[in-house]
This record gives sequence, structure tokens and C-alpha cells, in this order.
Amino acid sequence: MMVLLPACSSEQPAAKSSPVPVITALSVRGDVPISISAFGTAEAYQTVSVRSQITARISKVHFKEGQGVKKGDLLVELDCRSNLAALKQAEANLLKDIALARKAEQDVRRYAALVEKNYVSREEYDQVRANSEALQATIRADQALVDGSRIQMQHCSIHAPIDGLAGRLRVDEGNILKADDVEIVSLNQIQPIRVSFAIPEKDLPKVRKYAGERALEVVATIPGDDKPEHGTLEFVDNEIDKSTGTATLRAVFANAEKRLLPGQFVTVVMTLATLPDATLVPSQAVNQGQDGRYVYVVTRESTAQMRPVQVGGSLDGRTVILEGVAPGERVVIDGQLRLTPGAAVTITNAE
Repeated sequence: MMVLLPACSSEQPAAKSSPVPVITALSVRGDVPISISAFGTAEAYQTVSVRSQITARISKVHFKEGQGVKKGDLLVELDCRSNLAALKQAEANLLKDIALARKAEQDVRRYAALVEKNYVSREEYDQVRANSEALQATIRADQALVDGSRIQMQHCSIHAPIDGLAGRLRVDEGNILKADDVEIVSLNQIQPIRVSFAIPEKDLPKVRKYAGERALEVVATIPGDDKPEHGTLEFVDNEIDKSTGTATLRAVFANAEKRLLPGQFVTVVMTLATLPDATLVPSQAVNQGQDGRYVYVVTRESTAQMRPVQVGGSLDGRTVILEGVAPGERVVIDGQLRLTPGAAVTITNAE
């Protein structure tokens, strides 16, 4: 029994826990833009409703729906034969009254000499002079009629007041238009173009601060299109929408390729400033715990160290670490669920 007792009381050595396989990445240092994201709507820089200023029949349409037009391009011709006849009549009346006025001026000069010699009475002289003055007034009225008729003739050809895209033609050739009655076509200027978007009220002081220092860059991205449009902030509303608690902002874009169209929804990112030399880690390295956010850092001894961190914004899949991790430290981006503080790890990803 004495011989067997030591053998029965011996204990097996405890098995060591195997290292946890993890994937890691290095924290890096970089400049990070401070930005605000929102959804926006593109708006025409200018919108003009083209209408006729006179009553006439449409004789010819010189544009196609959806066509781009330049300022001054002929859009519509109206049948203005009656207006032309009125202009010619007004010009004829003007010439007639000018001839009568010349004769009246000659009579005034002749009667002035006769009244000095008492060949005619003062009353006859005054009558001749009054007639001459009346004809001068008639000439001015005739000239006003001629000018008005010429203006009417100018309205017979309707030209584009702005550069833009023509919309749908609402009145076809052959129809009679009344003055300022119906819209013929709408022109939208889209080069440049505006984008309106709303931001939370809490972000408005930051926007006003940075907008007072420099022009703020705004990037608009069309859903499903990776190519962004670049513009600048041009307007900040002076009131808050009480129902939503947001402020309306507007940016202007060159829209050189005409990719943005009025009414189009876009994603907007407005850059306020740049945070220099920030510490960045992949966003999947940041975990949420009961006491806040944390990351696992791999030490030189290949153990996992849990670090509470303070985070800033995110950019392109990376998160800004304000406190808790230094640049160059290795953080765990996959395998955190199997880790505990101080656990041994083995790195499985290639450097």
C-alpha cells in the first residue's frame, strides 16, 4: 500500500489554452476632413416660363423638346401680319403729320411778318401758331404709336432669355396665343446648377463659423454613380424649420457634363475643415461595450489588451481615435468575440 499510494495521489498537469487566431491591422496617422453628410435635391439655377406678349398665331417652332438652347436663340415665330400693317399705318400717319407741321411752321413765320405790318390781325396769327403747336404734339403722339408698333413687332419673334434646357412644348404650331396667357415652354438653366439640403440645427454654428473663414467645399453624388460633382456652399438660410429642427443650405455646382438635373436626389458631403495628424483604425476594430467603446490591441508579448477609446468621425471605412490608441499599434479587426483581456493571440493575416 505504501508503494502504491504515491502513484494514486499524483495529479495530471493543466492543459494550456491555445492562442486565439485573429486578424489585425496597424493604426495609422493621417489628416481627416471634418464633414457633414445629408441628402439633397438638385434645383435649376434659373427657371424661365416662356410666354407670348402679344395675341397672335404660332407660325413656326424652332426648337425641339429637351434641346439645349443659348441665350438669344430663336424659339418661336408668330404670325404678325396685322401688326406689320398697323406699324406701316402708324409710320404713314407720322410722315403726313410731319409734312403738315412743316407747312404750319412756314405759316407761322409768314404771319409773324404780316402781323408786324398790320396786314393780318393778332387773332389770325395766334390761330396759325396754335395750329403749328398742335401739329407738333400730334407728331409726338404719332411717334409714340410707331415706337409701340415696333415693340409689338419685336415680340413676334420669341428668343431664349437664358442658356438652358427646353422642356415640353405646351402649345403646338397653328394655335393662337393670347398675350401672357399660357406657357409655351419652360427653360431650366442647369449650368451652373444648385443643390439644396438640410442639416440639423446643432451643426449650424459650426457651418457658420467655417463658412466665414473660407468657401466650403460640397460634394454631391448621384445614387448608383461613383463619380462625384464638386461645388461650393453659397447660401445658409436665416431660420430653422420648426417642424424638423433643420436649416436649409444651398450649394452651387458647375455641372460641366450636365449630369445633375432639376429634381434629382443626391447624397451631399460638405467639408468644414481638416483634422491634422489624427489616429485612424479600421472601423471594424471598434467595439461597443457596457462601459463604452473599446478596441483590442496586440502587445509585443502577443496578448490581447482591451483599451477603452474615444472616437471621432469616420471616413472610408476608418474611424478616428481621439484617445486610447497611438499610431503604429496593432489592433484586432476580426476574432474579437473569442478574446478576453490578456488572452494569447496568433496573427493569421499576412503583413
